[in-house]
Amino acid sequence: MVNIALFGTSADPPTAAHQAILKWLSERHDLVAVWASDNPMKSHQTPLEQRSQMLRLLIEEISPPRHNIRLYQGFSSPRTLETVEQARRHWGSRIELTLVIGSDLVNQIPRWYQVEKLLSKVSLLVVPRPGYEVDVAGIQQLRQLGATVEIADFQAPAVSSTAYREQGDTQAVTSPIKEYIDQQQLYACQKAAPNN
Repeated sequence: MVNIALFGTSADPPTAAHQAILKWLSERHDLVAVWASDNPMKSHQTPLEQRSQMLRLLIEEISPPRHNIRLYQGFSSPRTLETVEQARRHWGSRIELTLVIGSDLVNQIPRWYQVEKLLSKVSLLVVPRPGYEVDVAGIQQLRQLGATVEIADFQAPAVSSTAYREQGDTQAVTSPIKEYIDQQQLYACQKAAPNN
């Protein structure tokens, strides 16, 4: 059976940490399906198409190239259940789907659209995120809702989209992403001297 990791992100912009997670996932799954998404529980300043383009650049930059990481922007939906159902239609039933989430989302999931139906169609892989401890009670609540949950044995770099947007943290983004941001003049931090 083919094991596919589903990695949708509302990152604005995607960071070096997202790239590290993608590399790690590519070593453990047959395919890593990636897309930019809108999280209905937060606001976004950069249009979805530009965040998708940044994800494309992030994937293309991975060295050595990982041919099992691919952008599937058509899967993007504010409702994860719709994304999962689209993935099932795309690949058929002979697949295992693993929905990858950051530890910061554990407590949001019970409020997601038709969460029990969603959790019956995927297993969850929770990636620890710096500054967001894995909430044991939250994991237990997900299991009570029917989720199969695994905690990733991986620690992402301690960089964030917010730190880049608000302080111009140049360690947060890769060079191609930085060049794209500069070219498109996407964030207010571009008007100020970046902090290293």
